[in-house]
Amino acid sequence: MTLQHVAIDSGRVARITLRRPPLNVLNLEMLAELDRAFTQVAAEQPAVVILAAEGKAFSAGVDIADHTEDKVGGMLELFHNVFHTMNGIDAPIIALVQGAALGGGCELITACDMVLAARSARFGQPEILVGAFPPVAAVELPRVIGPRRAAEMLLTGETLDAAAAAAAGLINHVFADENFADEAERFIQKVSRNSGAVLAFTKEAMRMGRGRTLAESLPDLETLYLDKLMQTHDAREGLTAFMEKRRPDFQDR
Repeated sequence: MTLQHVAIDSGRVARITLRRPPLNVLNLEMLAELDRAFTQVAAEQPAVVILAAEGKAFSAGVDIADHTEDKVGGMLELFHNVFHTMNGIDAPIIALVQGAALGGGCELITACDMVLAARSARFGQPEILVGAFPPVAAVELPRVIGPRRAAEMLLTGETLDAAAAAAAGLINHVFADENFADEAERFIQKVSRNSGAVLAFTKEAMRMGRGRTLAESLPDLETLYLDKLMQTHDAREGLTAFMEKRRPDFQDR
């Protein structure tokens, strides 16, 4: 088995773990398996999704053997299906990166909402060095870190250490290797303790604003807020709990 999907915390946190050591190279079988796992997670509607990996690297990217002329079309279709599926997940996706996230592995984290990294982690898009470019990163990296920094990564193939990746805005937090698991869990709890319904609406609101002006976005955001968010149990419970000076009892609805 090259991938593990586990739902924990009564289904509130779903975990997908890459398990093709040592480098978690993404071959055709693994890409199909990854897409199935994300499809299942989308149906389960957890509050938070975690994408992690076992082994020396988060992922060294897509298998170079699948870039041959007879396979590359099918490989791209499988790979890009993963991103379409991830984009349809309402819950925030948090990537936990230990070791290298290169090529397709780095592209995977650009599709996540937040990224936590160990200090020894490295990030890069080295495709230019072998005469190629990464289609997903060509779109997502400029959005995440800005066009000039993205251009430098894509056109030089340089690798960033965790500190540089954090400074560029590619990742959220860097934790010491020896404390990474504990610190990551603490961060996950900060997110997952919130209402799953409200987390999903917040993520939807951010999507609505992507590539649009405030004036263009606000009518849709007002509709989302009034017609959907304010109709939930958790929005009402959160406001009531605040006024009553107690912790809210969220029910993810």
